[in-house]
Amino acid sequence: MIGLGKIAHRFAEDIQHVPNAELYAVASREKGKALAFSLQYNAKKAYESYQSLVEDPLVDAVYVATPHAYHREHTLLCLTNRKAVLCEKPFAMNRLEVNEMIETAKSGNTLLMEAMWTYFLPHYQRVLKFLSKGVIGNVVSIKADFGFQPAYDPESRVIKKELGGGSLLDIGIYPIFSALTILGMPERIEANATFFDNGVDSSCNMMFSYKNNAKAWLECTFLEQTPNEAMIVGDRGRLIIHPKFHAPTSFSIEKDGKTETYDFEVSTKGFSYEIEHFSSMLQTGKTESNVMTFKTSEQLITLLDAVRTKIGLLY
Repeated sequence: MIGLGKIAHRFAEDIQHVPNAELYAVASREKGKALAFSLQYNAKKAYESYQSLVEDPLVDAVYVATPHAYHREHTLLCLTNRKAVLCEKPFAMNRLEVNEMIETAKSGNTLLMEAMWTYFLPHYQRVLKFLSKGVIGNVVSIKADFGFQPAYDPESRVIKKELGGGSLLDIGIYPIFSALTILGMPERIEANATFFDNGVDSSCNMMFSYKNNAKAWLECTFLEQTPNEAMIVGDRGRLIIHPKFHAPTSFSIEKDGKTETYDFEVSTKGFSYEIEHFSSMLQTGKTESNVMTFKTSEQLITLLDAVRTKIGLLY
């Protein structure tokens, strides 16, 4: 693992529950931080440079959990050293960077996947299965929000512009992901945003319109706590993914005057599911996920780029 922040701790907890997976080495530019992290999660190696970690012949794959602005750089470092990469979302800062990462992985025949953990969660997989079977009929609209109010710290990862801060890239990606995986690529995008003094977006509201007249109303914000719910309306019912829709949770289907709720027993933080999938891909010699495909990552960053253009967000 390189990048040992908050999400890395959750990932490190969960990898201990995955068969045939071991947290072997961690790296931070602060030696003390790497050592403390390795001791907490029983990693055998603690490196004070990313280069040292990727040169270790016993490392099979690297989880990249550094700030957004460094995803391209650190992914390419791993790939050029023939290390498989599971890179946190957003995959990179724009489509050009994502293209370079994917082409490098392809040319080196090395596994690369964007760590969009929601895709692998039991509740979300069941939601997609039900929708594909037409349980609520044809989907006509989606409403999804993700909002919380972090303490304003201009140096924090979620706020600092140089690190790729802002609500869109950090949490707006989840409502956009839900729209993409349920309705596909939109025909038209409308968006507006508010901004912090440093130029990153503090909130963003989006509407995606589709050829079949379906709509997706999506929201992300650092200004307030929102329900963090996703509602999918069909012409024969509706499906509501309960808070937090992007994390392990439950959902309900309302149809014909009845409500049925589906609960899922999840004993980990939820990262174990993507780790299991990635580990399986690695062990079977695959170089691309059959779930979080390159095409999905390319479409996701294309939508993020399009929204950024609409709201005038420049990095």
